[in-house]
Amino acid sequence: MKASGGEAAGRVTVSCQFCLTLNKVDVDRLSHSPKCGSCGKPILLDRPVRVTDDDFHNVIDGADIPVVVDFYADWCAPCKIMAPVLDDFAHEHIGEVLVAKVDTDRNPRTAQKFGIRGIPTLIVFKLGKESNRRIGAVPREELEKLLVSS
Repeated sequence: MKASGGEAAGRVTVSCQFCLTLNKVDVDRLSHSPKCGSCGKPILLDRPVRVTDDDFHNVIDGADIPVVVDFYADWCAPCKIMAPVLDDFAHEHIGEVLVAKVDTDRNPRTAQKFGIRGIPTLIVFKLGKESNRRIGAVPREELEKLLVSS
């Protein structure tokens, strides 16, 4: 996708879901089917990407586009309600927004650093800085507003 004016929309840094190698991906070239530089498997940004304590800052700081981070837990019913909403959102906004998920049970350092006390918590990051936050499950329309109002 192109940003307004025809310039490149930017880059993101994500871990390969297969080998966990960090990869820089040019979101303007997603139609070229990016592959992991280490294992060669596809890097899929049309769905939420998993982020851990170890790679959180690389992903957030390495994104030129907004990142919506879903802090969740597998046992959380409202988190399960949000999952398909975030899947659709990621698919519809591929190249414009990176959707990331942080499992708070498996990644307590990141959850603690951002003061996560209720889940799901959605935080929007722009250029590595928190710009908006919402606690609890939100309808799709409110997710769109969360991004725009940040």
